[in-house]
Amino acid sequence: MINHISAIQPTIQPKTTTELSNDKTKGTSFAELLKQSLETVNNAQIQSDQMTQDFIVGKPVELHDMMIAGEKASILLQTTIEVRNKVVEAYQEVMRMQV
Repeated sequence: MINHISAIQPTIQPKTTTELSNDKTKGTSFAELLKQSLETVNNAQIQSDQMTQDFIVGKPVELHDMMIAGEKASILLQTTIEVRNKVVEAYQEVMRMQV
């Protein structure tokens, strides 16, 4: 019975170097990833601001939704700032290295 099960399972073969390099080119570049991340932060800030403005004007906005949007925007911004600080710190460390 076990022999029949193992015969059904496909064998996993390691990828060749060419296949690995092709996989890397299919991914998004760092610049695109950074741009998408910043757009996400910006959209969260815009959504939070819009909900706050709607609340101030008197439009029907759920208070908890407005608070969640504000906290989400705040957390995304703080995370972005921390990532930027780590990137700058890593760059400075690389620049201090002696060749």
